Amino acid sequence: MSFDRLIQKIKETKNPSVVGLDPKLDYVPKYICEKHFAEEGTTLRAAANAILEFNCAIIDVIYDIVPAIKPQAAYYEMYGWEGVRVLAETIRYAQEKGMFVMTDGKRNDIGATMEAYAAAHLGTVMVNGEEMEPFGADALTVNGYLGTDGIAPLMKICKEKDKGIFVLAKTSNPSSGELQDKCIGETPIYAVMGDMCEAWGADTIGEYGYSAVGAVVGATYPEQLRELRKRLPHTLFLVPGYGAQGGGAAGLAGAFDENGLGAIVNSSRAIMCAYKKEENCPEDQFAQAARREALRMRDDITAYINLK
Repeated sequence: MSFDRLIQKIKETKNPSVVGLDPKLDYVPKYICEKHFAEEGTTLRAAANAILEFNCAIIDVIYDIVPAIKPQAAYYEMYGWEGVRVLAETIRYAQEKGMFVMTDGKRNDIGATMEAYAAAHLGTVMVNGEEMEPFGADALTVNGYLGTDGIAPLMKICKEKDKGIFVLAKTSNPSSGELQDKCIGETPIYAVMGDMCEAWGADTIGEYGYSAVGAVVGATYPEQLRELRKRLPHTLFLVPGYGAQGGGAAGLAGAFDENGLGAIVNSSRAIMCAYKKEENCPEDQFAQAARREALRMRDDITAYINLK
């Protein structure tokens, strides 16, 4: 299954982290922006091309030490169709380097509309009798709060195309508890959603014991991480909230199983903008600074788990 490929990359790199490539133009060094503005004018195309150069430079220095990237679709959509083009090109470039790619889209719909989302991000479409892959990510984040009607179309694609999904369960934002901590009977909604993830993925369990249906569980809630890890033995966790949102490595250790597997931890801005935080780091060394931060994060996390 798809997550077997991800877990194998985690084992090869000895690194259970994913770099969130969520670029704003403000994150891109000025010399890159100026080059593309000179070529294309002050246009969305120039902005998108600057972001693509930035992304590819970071991928070039992390692909051997980080198993995956997670581009957030909104950061590309904000630059219009040129930005969406760069999302597709970023996905392909990372995959060419051997990286696993999970698109953070949090898609949520039912029926034919969800089938369209599934085809766009994970599957294929027919064009004049030929099968084509629009984005081709390996996994997609989704919102499961429409129930099985919103998940079933994705499961078909996951099985046919060897893909995976991460379903929102206990998210890292401060107000998540307004809904997710409410109880159905005596069970919190986030746990109910976790149980549904286990059920949805029951017939897709792979070599490492994890299904094609993962869950998003925030690093900012370490008690719930530990609780859900015990409750959901076949569900791989995508863990946002490390670093900038306050989640620490010691607290997120509970997301992992006894083999140091079962979770992958996201960091976005801290890695992309590492060059801005390093003392006396020249702009043209931004990628090297990103690599150093990725290594620091890896070492921070693996100090608390027994990754075999």
